[in-house]
Amino acid sequence: MTRRAKILLVILLATMAGGAIYLRFLARGIAPQPPAKHAEDVARTKLSEAALQPASPEQTATLYFPSFEQGTLVEEKRLISWAASDPDRVRQVILALVEGSHQGLSRSLPPAASIRAVFLTTDGTAYLDFSKQSVEELKPGIAAESLTVDSIVNSIAANVPAVKKVKILLEGQDVDTLEGHADLSNVLIPDLTRATPNP
Repeated sequence: MTRRAKILLVILLATMAGGAIYLRFLARGIAPQPPAKHAEDVARTKLSEAALQPASPEQTATLYFPSFEQGTLVEEKRLISWAASDPDRVRQVILALVEGSHQGLSRSLPPAASIRAVFLTTDGTAYLDFSKQSVEELKPGIAAESLTVDSIVNSIAANVPAVKKVKILLEGQDVDTLEGHADLSNVLIPDLTRATPNP
């Protein structure tokens, strides 16, 4: 083998070794990420974000959680330090529903649920843009979905007087139903005919 061939072979081997090292470095950058936190941790993180808003004296909030067995909403009182703006207060109500009942009542929304945006119009319509994950673990059936929707709408209206009606969106899009049952094609009006106080 000539001297020139040996030099070319050494350069080729060095280039290949450098390429292999570079590929391993790249592979580390695109390695699978560790599994996402448990859904409960996600919910707690969102509640912590709400807590970062300017503090105000705590006031009693009225939340409505579904009783799927009885087909009613059950009232639960809770102290909340309200944010300054109505859209932020709407978001706080949703976060409280995501957190779940403090008294062992059924959930309105799964722990992984999140609200992407809240818009409040001058006529009192609150537009709620939920993530797709918000409906993936809902209790199935028309009665269950109706209670879930009523829980959201009534809890918001009870705590944010500026809200007169609610429109639910998923991923920024109009939807006809949550999971094929409750009618979401129109705005939703608060209705407490199925609500009962918590004994």
